[in-house]
Amino acid sequence: MKANIHPDYSNTTIKCACGNEFEIGSTKSNIRVEICSKCHPFFTGKQKLVDTAGRIERFRRKYANFQK
Repeated sequence: MKANIHPDYSNTTIKCACGNEFEIGSTKSNIRVEICSKCHPFFTGKQKLVDTAGRIERFRRKYANFQK
């Protein structure tokens, strides 16, 4: 490999807006994120369905007799 062309790789801390912090290896330092696995709705189980213009109801009406 060529010398002095690769970025420095070191341990860094990732800080989430919810207050969660964890350490990983990265070429960047002190990374801040808005959402992590501790506060993301998919991982917490508090997922909400956002019904825009009745799409969910329209889907349910369309496939209501499919299972019967």
